[in-house]
Amino acid sequence: MEESEDPGSLVKVIYLLVLSGAWGMQMWVTFASGFLLFRGLPRHTFGLVQSKLFPVYFHVSLGCAVINLCILAPQRAWINLTLWEVSQPDRSLILLLLSLILATINARWLEARTTAAMWALQTIEKERGLGTEVPGSLQGPDPYRQLREKDPKYSALRQKFFHYHGLSSLCNLGCLLSNGLCLTALALGLRSL
Repeated sequence: MEESEDPGSLVKVIYLLVLSGAWGMQMWVTFASGFLLFRGLPRHTFGLVQSKLFPVYFHVSLGCAVINLCILAPQRAWINLTLWEVSQPDRSLILLLLSLILATINARWLEARTTAAMWALQTIEKERGLGTEVPGSLQGPDPYRQLREKDPKYSALRQKFFHYHGLSSLCNLGCLLSNGLCLTALALGLRSL
């Protein structure tokens, strides 16, 4: 396999900064901010914050994947490879392509549908006086469960929301894993620290 020239220090630094920045952002949004906000904000306020945060987050993830693919792809003569000939840098290219595809699905398709379902749920909840409480603060029977049992429209909307939310979460975890594996490959390829 023929490889092109060394891309230069600046290109390598940009690649590493964009990849590690994307991964760090994904770690923070996936494992820290969501849980902290969910535990500390009223339910509908949390939904409002997520509806503003996620479009930006998914598009930044998409942009980072594009930048890294634009940096890495010209460095590889990967078009002529068979599956058995794929080296580590080529696997990184495949992982970045996977990250791009998953980020695109989230940014351009799933986020809008998830948010629309959330707004529809919140409309019904507001009509019933729900949504201003912080999760875990309610005493007694769960009013959301009662609403699901009594209102088939609400129950169907909730299933739709969790369907899209679940798919979005899987895409997000796929991006996180792809970028993490690329970073792992870079770290294992270091000759010294």
